[in-house]
Amino acid sequence: MDIVHSMQVFVSVIETGSFTKAAQALHLHRPAVSKTIQNLEQQLGGRLLNRTTRQVSFTPEGEAFYKRCKAILGEVDEAMASFGNRPARLAGKLRIDIPVALGKLLIIPSLMDFQSQYPHIELTLGASDKPVDLIGEGVDCVVRLGALEDSSMVATGIGYLPMVTCAAPAYLDRYGEPRTLDDLASHRAVNYFSGTNPRPIEWFFALDEQVTSMRLKSGINVNDTEAFVASALSGFGLLQALELTVRDHLKDGSLVRVLDGYPVPSKRISVLYPHRDLLPPKVEAFVHWLKALMATHDLT
Repeated sequence: MDIVHSMQVFVSVIETGSFTKAAQALHLHRPAVSKTIQNLEQQLGGRLLNRTTRQVSFTPEGEAFYKRCKAILGEVDEAMASFGNRPARLAGKLRIDIPVALGKLLIIPSLMDFQSQYPHIELTLGASDKPVDLIGEGVDCVVRLGALEDSSMVATGIGYLPMVTCAAPAYLDRYGEPRTLDDLASHRAVNYFSGTNPRPIEWFFALDEQVTSMRLKSGINVNDTEAFVASALSGFGLLQALELTVRDHLKDGSLVRVLDGYPVPSKRISVLYPHRDLLPPKVEAFVHWLKALMATHDLT
């Protein structure tokens, strides 16, 4: 049995979610895909997949084998490309997920540079601020900001994003400008919540080398980054946001900085992937590219 081919078939079944879709993606007949998986399970001496009439999911053994297959196939691609001491030609599909605001304002405008360096890598890009099941959704790596919820993933820090507290002039005309943290008790905030947790995210301030966290009374709660800034522009409340997302508004005066004496800790930028051992070369290349991008913008 061609073990590399079998691994490719197995990975395709997992990532497409069905034998039929895997067969279409690999230009094979469905029975051939089914037979390949059966032979692979027999050789390994265990069941890799749970099969129902509607979907395919992996067993615990299948999940572990999937992780190893992804890494090994990446190594095989690199080895084949570098045969004869030629420079390695990274190729294959790379599926990533990035935060909406960071993606729109920084990563996507620069992404053609990555493609020009690695023209044989086929990118699939998701943009979201929600937790992603890397294994279940077939995602190679995700970029996330701030505290990380999933401790089972390997995280690599690539930089930091400055934060700012601000408000629209119309809001300040109505409620006054806060001068101290105690003043915040009489103010309203544009609060952000994630799709999985309806509780608004805390606000943070650095004071005497200590970080203070608090929750502000909501003028409005939103779970979309563009609606987040738009709500502040409309005067719903104070805003604590990535400086990157409000930079133009601060320049034109549609938003005004407040509480400058109480700086906000920067948000850590992290890349998460399932395992450290045998990291696929194309994922490693993307992580290195991201680090260089952050350095170019003085975000390290």
